Amino acid sequence: MVDVVDTLHIPENLSENEGARPGSAIMRPVEIVAAALVAFIIGVLLLGVVSRYVFSLPFVWVDEVASISFIWLAMLGAAIAVDRNEHLRRTLFVGMMPPRLREFAASALIIGGLGLAFWLLGPTLKTLGYYNILIFLVCVVAACLVAGVPIAFCFGLGTLAFLAFSTNVPMIVMIGRMDEGMSSLILLSVPIFVLLGCILDATGMGKAIVDFLASLLGHVRAGMSYVLLGSLYLVSGISGSKVSDMATVAPALFPEMKRRGYKPKDLIALLSTGAAMADTVPPSIVLIVLGSVAGVSLAGLFTAGFVIAGVLLVIVLYGGISLRKFYQMLVETAALSGAILVILGTALAMAWALTQTGFARDLAVFMANLPGGWLTFMAVTIVVFMILGCVLEGLPAIVLMAPLMFPIAKNLGINDVHYSMVVVTAMNIGLMTPPIGIGFYIACKIGNVQPDEAMGAIWPYLLALVAGLLIIAYVPSFSAMFL
Repeated sequence: MVDVVDTLHIPENLSENEGARPGSAIMRPVEIVAAALVAFIIGVLLLGVVSRYVFSLPFVWVDEVASISFIWLAMLGAAIAVDRNEHLRRTLFVGMMPPRLREFAASALIIGGLGLAFWLLGPTLKTLGYYNILIFLVCVVAACLVAGVPIAFCFGLGTLAFLAFSTNVPMIVMIGRMDEGMSSLILLSVPIFVLLGCILDATGMGKAIVDFLASLLGHVRAGMSYVLLGSLYLVSGISGSKVSDMATVAPALFPEMKRRGYKPKDLIALLSTGAAMADTVPPSIVLIVLGSVAGVSLAGLFTAGFVIAGVLLVIVLYGGISLRKFYQMLVETAALSGAILVILGTALAMAWALTQTGFARDLAVFMANLPGGWLTFMAVTIVVFMILGCVLEGLPAIVLMAPLMFPIAKNLGINDVHYSMVVVTAMNIGLMTPPIGIGFYIACKIGNVQPDEAMGAIWPYLLALVAGLLIIAYVPSFSAMFL
């Protein structure tokens, strides 16, 4: 198995982004502005929360100022991510290609040839109806993914080609759809929780949390397994990033667990499946994005400003962060936030294109008429999101399919929160399922274990997760008992 994995942020000593590079000098002014915007947005949100809930004097301009600043942060952060080669992308298949096929000249020739063919076939393509969805929004996007194009640009190129060659819709409309997709106030919490993950790494607080749990449960029979799972749940609630969770927990626990007789393959199985479950623990970035694109309530997210203030105070008291290090954290927050938000914008533009063709309406009618009603629809949901989780990972799968699937679920009487838990859990199980699930290879790389060695040990854990998912899906009271 090729163990080249997606471009995501984890600490430097465990970097999985082998193609990442430091920012170029020409981008220094952009990095300074982006870092200032991160600090400004957090300050504005904190000011708004304090004025509204402490002094009962809300500033009406806070939301507008924060939203405008946020759009600028997304665009500048995306540019920084391009400069640093930090956009999320699939590199698994690129490593399998012959060297000649990976050369720039060959790639440019193939792309140019396809573009010319689509342009010449334009009149014919406009008569193909839903087949254009298969050609552009499936085949073109899949080809870009296989070629290692960043996921955001895969969605963008597929949608742009679809609109340009098979419709008469002006290209500027796509920009408007992207802007609308990235301007939700709920998404303002994304850079906040990304920064929290950076703070955990910089101060060593994540390792301290793990060490504390180990001191409580490490002496119990199989106690280190509980410590590993508990650490993933607890750290997930702070960092909001699955890769950061695994990178924080594994180095702190694996050496001691190996000393106590745990087999490396079993450690990878525990790490992978534990991380898959932990994504439902707030404040998960996936849940935040899901709340934005599907309209699921996430009350109180702006109180995250208080969380930032508290954690920063613990910078000062626990480990201390230099101004230089803090600036680097702000730039990293801007880059990762930009990478996430561009995926969100382009995927929502693709989802909008699907709705304009009438495909979403016809899909809803088809789903609603399936025999078995909501029971069958839930089974289809589990299969769809497990497959998408293997191929696309969390955020792209959510923002692409949630606008299509959630209205159907609501029409069938399925509670939004219940459906959200099924979607996120199914997607995460797919992410950790070999031989395609990329999260499994991330865990193997973090734990320094060969995928072939760990693959056999993970299946019993995955079967247990699937059994739990079926219970969650078909017993709604588990998700809705506190609503």
